[in-house]
Formats: sequence, structure tokens, C-alpha cells
Amino acid sequence: MSKLVLVIEDDPDQRRFLERMLGASGYRVVTVADGEAGLSAAAAQTPDVVVLDVMMPRLNGYQTCRKLKKDPRTARCPVIMLTAKDQAADEYWATEVGADAFLSKPIDLPILLETLGRLTESS
Repeated sequence: MSKLVLVIEDDPDQRRFLERMLGASGYRVVTVADGEAGLSAAAAQTPDVVVLDVMMPRLNGYQTCRKLKKDPRTARCPVIMLTAKDQAADEYWATEVGADAFLSKPIDLPILLETLGRLTESS
């Protein structure tokens, strides 16, 4: 069975792009538009990995990641932070809240796919 990726991204074009590209690469993909919807989807669907934008309304990516990692239902789920914010401080905070990987936009699909494969290989 293919791995389930939960994409939490507020930009509709980015969401559609990720859904198409990851689906074409053999992943099952669920997308949501904000952190609160992402927390609900993660608890209900138990994804194999979460791809999470940082700059979003309601709950930003750091807040969402922290909540995912504190919830026993989702604590072991790898989180990839995917963001246009690429300063050292942004990567530091991603690590502090428990992110397993930090990738910058624009999306480099081969690097994203390699990261997804690495983080899901044992699940």
C-alpha cells in the first residue's frame, strides 16, 4: 500500500502542485488549507508523513508542528517543513518544534521525494 502524505499548505496553487506531483510519484495525498484542519486530518487519518508550510493563517507551521509532536496520536509522524522562509533562524525553530526536515521553496521535487522516501522507509 502506498504511503499517505498529509499536505498542510494555505496556497491553493502549491497544494494542487504537491497533490499532483506526489500522487504521480506513488503517494496517496490528502491536502488541507491551514494548521487547524491539518491537526484534525492528522488525528483522523494517521498519515505516514506531513508536509507543512510555515506561513499560514490561524495556526502557523511552527505551532502546528509543535501540536502534532505533542499529540500521542501523531507524535511519531515525521514532519517536513516546506517554506519560503530560509534563514538559519527559521530552520532552528523548525528543529525546536520537532520537525524532521526543513526544505525551502521553491519546491525542489527530487529533494522532496528523497526526503519523503527517507522519512517513510521504516514505516
